[in-house]
Amino acid sequence: MDDVNQAVAAVAAQRAIISPQRAVLVAISGIDGSGKGYITAQIAAQLAQQGMTPAVVHLDGWLNLPDQRFCDADPAEHFYHHAFRFEALFTQLVMLLKAQRSLTLTADYVEETDTEYRLHTYRFEAIEVILLEGIFLLKRQFQPDYDLSFWIECSFETALERAIARSQEGLSPEEIVKAYHRIDFPAQRLHFARDRPQSAATAIIDNDKRTGGV
Repeated sequence: MDDVNQAVAAVAAQRAIISPQRAVLVAISGIDGSGKGYITAQIAAQLAQQGMTPAVVHLDGWLNLPDQRFCDADPAEHFYHHAFRFEALFTQLVMLLKAQRSLTLTADYVEETDTEYRLHTYRFEAIEVILLEGIFLLKRQFQPDYDLSFWIECSFETALERAIARSQEGLSPEEIVKAYHRIDFPAQRLHFARDRPQSAATAIIDNDKRTGGV
């Protein structure tokens, strides 16, 4: 699969065969800079056009604070294990919303450059499809939870170019290159080796012109 329209069709087909009492849970993952958020927004818009009610949940709001997610000793390994509050995300929000379709939750929220949490209230009503977007979502322990999963294929080279273009985290180009080569890319390689996310995904969407994608 290399087309958003096909992904939308797959989600609609899954919605048709799953109990209407619960939501369809879809993971949309890939490396940082792969275009996960962009693709997720496209899928959500098309689902809404078809009369479905999607909820988009971005993993980045569930980051750990910088002093928890970064460590100079083996930075890639540490980031792989401690970048996100996965347990809180799944127990407080994702699995309850999947089961109940409606949820109001006030939880700690953080953006990449924040040094303190702030409270954020999530309100979802009669959700039919949950689109969960972020890196590392296809770790082995989470794979059985999803009804569908899409891997957004993108090369490290293209991802780095995109990060520099958007001045990620307010860093200079030199700082971005250093961070990606020291933390992000090595952590992703650990993810590839341990979790085989591309093989685990229901389908792959190519979002890199270098490899013939959109």
